[in-house]
Amino acid sequence: MYTKIFRAVIIGAPGSGKGTISELIVKTFGFLHISSGDILRQNIIKNTDLGKKAQSYIAAGQLVPDEIVTKTMIARITEVGNKSYILDGFPRNGAQADILSARCQINAVIDLNIPHDVIIERVKHRWIHAPSGRVYNIGFNDPKVSGKDDVTGEPLTQREDDKPEVVAKRLQLYDELMGPVLAWYGERGLVTTFKGRETKEIWPRVERFLKDKVNKG
Repeated sequence: MYTKIFRAVIIGAPGSGKGTISELIVKTFGFLHISSGDILRQNIIKNTDLGKKAQSYIAAGQLVPDEIVTKTMIARITEVGNKSYILDGFPRNGAQADILSARCQINAVIDLNIPHDVIIERVKHRWIHAPSGRVYNIGFNDPKVSGKDDVTGEPLTQREDDKPEVVAKRLQLYDELMGPVLAWYGERGLVTTFKGRETKEIWPRVERFLKDKVNKG
């Protein structure tokens, strides 16, 4: 449907709905979704060297070191080549933004601004199908069969880093680290912020924004 090459970054605290919004963008616009979290979790499941390194940080509510994330994401971006995509979880600081800008042009930054108390409550109801990364939110995006993945029928699980105390720590880290990234992109006129408490109220505005951006090309 959309032939223009378009690259976006989606920014939001853990549990802000980045995954759900990104999935809707993929379905609507055909963009690739390149998520640092998904890539790292797949490596954890496969018990790769990268996965083993990442697991200790994630389980403790800490961010995986920059060097690991940057190397992983730049490799994936290089692999996909000349296609439209949305980056999720990268860049997360000015140094990574500099590295990314040297590789490709970012057309827009989507900033999801969700209150922290809403996020902490939300992740209590989040379940995932670990092998695929599919996410379900009880009360909003429920699985067809309780506790089972829609596609495979396999059991759903909750992530270790969705525990309230771990989430609170991650939100604090997020605020400290992502403020400068938003400022970096804001200086370049690329940031559009979408405020709200629910994904279903934010998505229509994101969709209109992207349609306008892509069609202008």
